[in-house]
Amino acid sequence: MNGAFARTFRSGLAPVEITAALRKEMDTHASPVARDRVLVPNRFTVRMNPEDHAAMSALGAGLIDELTELLTDYATQQRYQMASPPVIALEPDPSLTVGLLDVRSASEKVEVDWAPVLEIDGVRHALGARTVIGRGSEADITVDDTGISRKHLEIVWDGRRAEARDLGSTNGSTLNGARLTRAALPNESMLQIGRTRMLFRVVARAREH
Repeated sequence: MNGAFARTFRSGLAPVEITAALRKEMDTHASPVARDRVLVPNRFTVRMNPEDHAAMSALGAGLIDELTELLTDYATQQRYQMASPPVIALEPDPSLTVGLLDVRSASEKVEVDWAPVLEIDGVRHALGARTVIGRGSEADITVDDTGISRKHLEIVWDGRRAEARDLGSTNGSTLNGARLTRAALPNESMLQIGRTRMLFRVVARAREH
C-alpha cells in the first residue's frame, strides 16, 4: 500500500485499523432499498485518543485521501451506493484510550471538489492548474533522477480534466506504457519519466464553504 499506509506504527492506532473500522461501519448500516440497490452512509466521523489523533494528523491530507479511495473502492466491490462520495473526518476524543476508536456515520448529500494528485514513490503531490515535473530546481515537483530533463513533463488541469505534455525532454515520457507527446490524462494513469513511475489520480474532497 502507498503513502500513509506504508508507515509502521509501534504502538497506538494504525491507518489499516481505521480502514477496517470504516468498512465495518458501512456494512453495519447498509440498507437494501431494492433488489440491486443498497444504500450506505457517506459521511464518517472517526474519534480517537488525542495521542493517536496527533499521529494520524501528522500524516497530512494524504491519509484522508487514501482512506476515501479505499472506502470508495470497497463500496464499489460490494455494490453499495452513496448519496455522494464519502467524506471522512478524524476527531480527538480524550475519553478513548490509545489504540481504540469510535466511528459514527450518516447519510448526507455532500458537495465535493475533485482534486488532482500525483503519487511518486509513495508521496502524494497536489497539482495546480499547470504543474511542471523535472530534475531542475525550477520545476514545481523536483525528482532526483538523472534520466529526467530539468523541465521534463507538465500536467495541465482545467478543474475537470487533465492533460499531460512532454516538454521536449531528452529521454521522452510514457503514459500507460505508450510514448507520450501530448495526451488526455484519465484517472489512475501511470506516467513514467526516466526511471521514475508516477500515478495520476483525481480524489474527492469535501467542498469548504
